[in-house]
Amino acid sequence: MTRDLRSEIGQKRPFRSLEQEAHLSLIRTAAQLADHFDRLLKPFGITAAQYNVLRILRGAEQEGLCRNELRDRLLTRMPDVTRLLDRMETAGLVSRSRENEDRRLVRTRITDQGRQVLLDLEQSVAEEHARRFGHLDPQQLQTLIALLNEIREST
Repeated sequence: MTRDLRSEIGQKRPFRSLEQEAHLSLIRTAAQLADHFDRLLKPFGITAAQYNVLRILRGAEQEGLCRNELRDRLLTRMPDVTRLLDRMETAGLVSRSRENEDRRLVRTRITDQGRQVLLDLEQSVAEEHARRFGHLDPQQLQTLIALLNEIREST
C-alpha cells in the first residue's frame, strides 16, 4: 500500500490545493531521487553535477564546449561553473584549452579518465533508473515525461 505525501511528511491538515500537493510531491520525489543518485555516485568520487558535466562533454565529442554552452546544458543551475570545472580538471576528468582563433574562448573536453568514470557507472546508473522507474509501464513513463515537459514549458 502506498502512502500519500501528507502521511509521509506527517502533515495533519489537508493541502491548500491539488496544485500545492502536486508541487510538494514533485519536490519530495526529486529530492529522494537525487539522494539515491548521490549515494550511487559517492564511491566514484563525483557529484551529480560532475556526472552531468561528463555526460554533456561526452556528447560534445572532440569539439568540447565553452563554459557558457556547458552551463546552459546543465540539468540544474550552477552559480559557479568555473569552480566546478576547476575541481574536475584537478581530478583529471576534464581538460581545458584556449582556442587559437579566439584566445578568450576556452574549450572544455572530457578526458579518457572522465570517459572511464562514465563507463564504470553505466551499468549502475541503468540499474538505478530501472529500480526507480521500472515498475511503470512504457505508457505511464511517456505520460510522466509529457506531464513534466508541460510543467517546464509553463514556467
